[in-house]
Amino acid sequence: MLIITEILFYLIFLLIINSFFIYPLIVYLLSRKNNIESATSNGYCPSVSILISANNEEKSIEERIKNIALLNYDFTKLEVFVGSDNSTDSTNEILQRLEKEYKWLTIFISEKRRGKAGILNELILKVKNEILVFTDANTEFKKDTLTNLVRDFSRKKVGGVCGKLVLTDDERIRSEGVEESEYWKYETFIKQCEGKCGVLIAANGGIFAIRKELYKNIPTEKAVTDDLFLSLAVVSQGYLFAYAENALAFESIGKDMQAEYDRKLRFSATNFQTFIEHKSLILGKNHFLAYTFLSHKVTRWVLPWLLLLLFISSIFLAKVNSLIFLLMVLQMFFYLAAFIGWMLSLVKVRIMIFSLPYFFVVSNVAVAMGLIRFLKKEHSVIWEATKR
Repeated sequence: MLIITEILFYLIFLLIINSFFIYPLIVYLLSRKNNIESATSNGYCPSVSILISANNEEKSIEERIKNIALLNYDFTKLEVFVGSDNSTDSTNEILQRLEKEYKWLTIFISEKRRGKAGILNELILKVKNEILVFTDANTEFKKDTLTNLVRDFSRKKVGGVCGKLVLTDDERIRSEGVEESEYWKYETFIKQCEGKCGVLIAANGGIFAIRKELYKNIPTEKAVTDDLFLSLAVVSQGYLFAYAENALAFESIGKDMQAEYDRKLRFSATNFQTFIEHKSLILGKNHFLAYTFLSHKVTRWVLPWLLLLLFISSIFLAKVNSLIFLLMVLQMFFYLAAFIGWMLSLVKVRIMIFSLPYFFVVSNVAVAMGLIRFLKKEHSVIWEATKR
């Protein structure tokens, strides 16, 4: 029994280490060797359709449209579609006024809640241009963002491009211990490396683009993570998904830990359904893509249960294996630091050595609850945007 438990311990430990350290190192080294360099053709200017799904975005939608109006792009090749998902505030009135002001803006007002997937599927029926750009109502582009985002499409083998999403915060938010922006730097590094290898499998929802012909209708009967679903749809059709580091977009992080918990809970539930839709990638002919999917996504989705099994098995084996005893102690110190981070957050104190473990634990609790929600079929295609 001890032998089986020890084998289980090392297998789980290897899966976790691979996901957070070995895989990032491998994809980094491969990105340096097999870098699909970004296109440099300044004359490339494809026709572009920007798609936005909005629900009760009266605080940000006008600023978002005006931000798009400032882009350095040929507006004769640009169309913008905004779908209002049964908004009950003044979003519809604002959009109707802006549609009269900007000829390139087309709005769609849904009188019933469709969810983001339903709105995007509706907007795609109106699209005429060759490149689809997906963004959010609370995202901000730099003037050259669109130009830099679509440049890689000059290469026929590229089917999708992800821009660089920068999460912004302020001192008040940081003092509350929300470490999303710190963790995001690590995730951004991995996305950059994946993009250079052409296997970026999870685009930033606030800024990514795909070829129109590669769009697959997003399931609406069962909730999926739309940006992940579309990213996987592109690579599953044999195309590369690149990363444009100079295509910058900005969003604010969640206003507090509860907001980030709710967001991760929602996405973790839909991620499992997305996996079911694209489970064939795990056993596909592209073994590196399968390894990427398993390491960067699937392992993270079951990580809370792996961590629980790792801790329990280390307790059983600590007396007979000094190395495992040391790892058990390190785990205990880590969770103690997370507990201290939680206590400090109650008094609005942020100390990195404690707040990062706290953020990590809260995130994984959300992922675990997301799986439970998925299994109980309580996740929905209808959801409220994270308050920022």
